[in-house]
Amino acid sequence: MKKLLLFLGVTVWYTCTFAQTSQDSSYIRDHYTKMEKYITMRDGKRLFTSIYLPKDQSKKYPIMMTRTPYTVAPYGENAYKRTLGQNMLFAKEGFIFVYQDVRGRWMSEGDFVDVRPDIDNKKSNKEVDESSDTYDTIDWLIKNLPNNNGKVGIEGISYPGFYSTASLPNAHPALKAVSPQAPVTDWFIGDDFHHNGALFQMDAFAFLTSFGVPRPKPITPAEFKNGIKYTESDNYKFYLGLGALPNFKMNYLGDSVKFWDNMMAHPNYDSFWKGMNIRPHLKNITPATMVVGGFFDAEDCFGALHVFEALEKQNPSSHPNMLVMGPWFHGGWERGDGQYFGDQNFGSKTSAWFRENVELPFFLYYLKDEGTMALPKATIFVSGSNEWKKFNEWPPKNTVEKTLYFHTNGKLSFDEPKTTSSFDEYVSDPNSPVPYQGGVQAHRTREYMLDDQRFAGRRPDVKVYQTDTLKEDVTLTGPVVADLFSSITGTDADYVVKLIDVFPDSYPEPKPNPKNVTMAGYEMLVRGEIFRGKFRNSFEKPEPFIPGKVTEIKYHLPDVAHTFKKGHRIMIQVQNSWFPLADRNPQKFEDIYHAKDSDFQKATIRIYHDTQNKSGVKVTVLE
Repeated sequence: MKKLLLFLGVTVWYTCTFAQTSQDSSYIRDHYTKMEKYITMRDGKRLFTSIYLPKDQSKKYPIMMTRTPYTVAPYGENAYKRTLGQNMLFAKEGFIFVYQDVRGRWMSEGDFVDVRPDIDNKKSNKEVDESSDTYDTIDWLIKNLPNNNGKVGIEGISYPGFYSTASLPNAHPALKAVSPQAPVTDWFIGDDFHHNGALFQMDAFAFLTSFGVPRPKPITPAEFKNGIKYTESDNYKFYLGLGALPNFKMNYLGDSVKFWDNMMAHPNYDSFWKGMNIRPHLKNITPATMVVGGFFDAEDCFGALHVFEALEKQNPSSHPNMLVMGPWFHGGWERGDGQYFGDQNFGSKTSAWFRENVELPFFLYYLKDEGTMALPKATIFVSGSNEWKKFNEWPPKNTVEKTLYFHTNGKLSFDEPKTTSSFDEYVSDPNSPVPYQGGVQAHRTREYMLDDQRFAGRRPDVKVYQTDTLKEDVTLTGPVVADLFSSITGTDADYVVKLIDVFPDSYPEPKPNPKNVTMAGYEMLVRGEIFRGKFRNSFEKPEPFIPGKVTEIKYHLPDVAHTFKKGHRIMIQVQNSWFPLADRNPQKFEDIYHAKDSDFQKATIRIYHDTQNKSGVKVTVLE
């Protein structure tokens, strides 16, 4: 009976999804005419561009553009996308839709450069970047497309989010509204490939084995056959068996993946990484901006928060700049209705609400002069209490900074420790690293961002601190800062700090409960982040630890918006590996990118919590 019900459920889902996709595809063909053009850039290179024009030519339309390294497919003027825009609300509203293969990708000419650095003061037409390519494209579109109203909007998620951000410096006058969504922003400090100097090896390896392999010439995806093949049914076992990072190149990548080689040649935050950071260039911005991200985005949560921050700090207060953060995985605001993610029910259709009440009105106002601009500076979903809140700024001002201090016997409280000498001690073994998620996974999941942490707390190399049962709700909105005092017997170590919502032991089970999840005592990850200890004073100039010396390790985790409800507890977990999400630290000071398998060694770690060494986590509590 269970198998029959599952089969019927899947059949109904597939039928409804297929029917909806077919309806959308038919709508596009009935209402839009497709054309394909090569648009010439100032240096003579031509970029392949797909254009969808409304068949109703009785009025003028704004242009909605997405520039992407992931292909504008399908190719051919008789081959149509199934949907247009990031959701069908846009297609049915009526825009001219433009998709472009960025320079050097798929059918566009030129050389591709990952996260191409911005050039502020170009001295000739030979100096090009994504800003100039966007400008030249818009200029051609405005002058050549029939029935356009002279206004352009740009949006994109993830890597296309970077290209959205890159359109802002020295923007074309016709560019009126831009929405960078989960934008790739800083591949060393916080997005995708690194977090605070620690390599996110699963994402980097999986991505570059396909995306990083160069194309021989302008080519369609159907013609591209050079992805690097590998099989992993248990990612923990696979990456542990693969060993030190040089083995990745030797066993799989060879000399074909240039960006992997570049990463391995730049272990510190040098000019290579700094040049890829678009944020210093976000000055004197003229288009209205709406930055969108997910608090449970496993890839680019950092990018959304910090692009918004840079726009706020580096532009006049009159510049229209908005932030939207919801309880979403990567791109989840455009996929599904957003009520459920992992084991959590957020109580409403958060994604559908965003698309209808925030995203579409933003572009209608700035591109069609329709409606009013009633959106606040920050539209934030607070998980736990499961409610949307509007703020005049982010982080909000009406907060109090407090510290959750560690105490003996695993206690956690807002009270400072009073013990003159106190620490926890354990052994960290990089050959038996702490997994990032319970169970067995073939690939990195997106659900780990809010998954149950009970599996980790049972290990002796994970230190657990938790409050007493809360007598009232505690809402955190804004920065989270880990401030640890630690000593190690080695000369380097990673630190992972996790902020966790512990559900009551009497918590009711969800109805229905298809996953048979036990929510009583559930330890929901609210925020976790890793930090490579040798960068504690500088990402540019790493320093070894002095064995046995108490050392402060202080770093920012991405912002949170979460209510710990009355009857719950707040928990902090501290560990020194997060595998295989992040690469292993040998726990000796060296260039880890060129480490040998024999370099990985055990280290004894101490976490101090006394009157002189007050380890804890600083949070901002909403009043």
